[in-house]
Amino acid sequence: MTKADVVNALAQKTGMARKEAADAVDLFLVAVRDALERGEKVSLVGFGTFYVKEKNARQGRNPRTGVKIQIPRKRVAAFKPGRAFRQLIGAAAASQPTV
Repeated sequence: MTKADVVNALAQKTGMARKEAADAVDLFLVAVRDALERGEKVSLVGFGTFYVKEKNARQGRNPRTGVKIQIPRKRVAAFKPGRAFRQLIGAAAASQPTV
């Protein structure tokens, strides 16, 4: 599902104009991004939590040349699904046949 699909679904389910729905989705994404930039958690009850995770510096290697390199410390965005969301996805996965 793409951002455009989310906008279309929001517009269809709420009766909003597509432009208003696009603005609402953009506003939500900016709010989440800004909070993560400040190092805050964004918790959506029943869905999950977006947070910033610190990754330590580590030794790596260039797969093409095999030369060892130092990978610097960095911050990455992470998502932890809430219990209700995990159960919903788990139930959906259990009901589908495996390939």
